[in-house]
Amino acid sequence: MATASSDRKQFFKRLRSKDNPEPEEMSFMGHLEALRWHLMRSVIVWLVAAIVIFVFRDWVYDYVILAPSAENFITYSTLCDFGHWLGIGDSLCMPPVKINFLVTQVNGTFTSALTIAMIGAVIIAFPYIFWELWRFVTPALSAKEKKYARGSIFWVSLCFFSGAAFGYYLLAPFTFNFLASFTLGTTGAIQYQPTINDYIDSLTNLVLGCGIAFELPILAFVLAKIGLITSTFLKKYSKYAFVLILLVAAVITPSPDISSQVIVALPLLFLYWISILMVARVDRKKPEKKKNGVDDNAEILKRSVSLFFPG
Repeated sequence: MATASSDRKQFFKRLRSKDNPEPEEMSFMGHLEALRWHLMRSVIVWLVAAIVIFVFRDWVYDYVILAPSAENFITYSTLCDFGHWLGIGDSLCMPPVKINFLVTQVNGTFTSALTIAMIGAVIIAFPYIFWELWRFVTPALSAKEKKYARGSIFWVSLCFFSGAAFGYYLLAPFTFNFLASFTLGTTGAIQYQPTINDYIDSLTNLVLGCGIAFELPILAFVLAKIGLITSTFLKKYSKYAFVLILLVAAVITPSPDISSQVIVALPLLFLYWISILMVARVDRKKPEKKKNGVDDNAEILKRSVSLFFPG
């Protein structure tokens, strides 16, 4: 217990230690200045990516944005073939529904192009943005922690892009297929013509939401390393995590279709148990660490806040 508490204190102490390559006893403004340059470089890379996407907006729109609603999208044929391979017939075959989009504003198409460029740039530039933020945090780590954290940028990026691909290739087709085929009334008086902005917002929410949600194991590993959580803690509150995951799935999926929410919830539950295994591995390497909770969380958070608000 004493060793674990000491490890936590040493982690936060190193943020202002003399081993930090930045000036000793850096003030609050000094931290802001260092962070400002990291953010500026991130914004520049993001802006370059956004400009490139905007220049090639027609290709991006035709072959990336519209793809999940197109009849020849790979997901439809793959799922159908997979269902036939399992011997369940056409149970997994989803008939693609052609969507006619509507623009109701004078600047609607231009606004949509900007949205595509900005959100697409965030996805493309994600590894670099994380790398800049990682450089800001790295001086606080010891040589052992830096060695242990090698490859973190790769794993964080892999989890993000895996989640984004899951949302794009699997969840988006289910969502758009359900929403486009859902009917209200029997007279046929309602004509389904969503606005292009609604479609883009739904698609980006799915892709970014899943990308961020798939970072759960990495977040759990980091919190375990600094002593904020344990595997016992995660197991104890797993039932609350289950409810939270269902809420996150409901937020990520714009469709009220229960099948879409289940498709999101199941991988998140799997990632949660993967997180427990990763945290348990960290616990085994620190046998003297408390196993029954995180009683010192308030003190740890207080110390972290004091880094930027000394005194």
